Amino acid sequence: MKLLTLNFLTCAIKSCKTSPASFPLHPRDAELEIVEADFNLAFLQNILPRLMWEELRGIAKELGLPDLPPTPPTREDLLQNPSDAKDADAEDADESEPSQTARDLHRVLLETCVREGKLVCGNCGHEYAVKEGVANFLLPAHLV
Repeated sequence: MKLLTLNFLTCAIKSCKTSPASFPLHPRDAELEIVEADFNLAFLQNILPRLMWEELRGIAKELGLPDLPPTPPTREDLLQNPSDAKDADAEDADESEPSQTARDLHRVLLETCVREGKLVCGNCGHEYAVKEGVANFLLPAHLV
């Protein structure tokens, strides 16, 4: 399960639907895996406004990943400024060349995956098992 997915998941228990503590689900005993993925700058630029940045920073911190900046990067922050390039090919550089920030964000959101572990609701404490990268959100009958 990609870390990007965690930014959109909430507890499935009915009583948690109205509680802000049910989002985000907190990873516990998580086994992480890096799965290489093609870099897609347009996707990153379009997903940025939909991200809950503070929650994403919290998840990254809980998993021991490098700190994300306190404020979300802008679309422009994801582009490398060609005038900063010092090599001879600088004049040929494409304006849509991704910055290091974009590469780092791609690594965290799209390549870092929770392979095994649990996702825990901050409101009710219910644990959702993650096995082979897939979270089990089926609830027992008494919690539906």
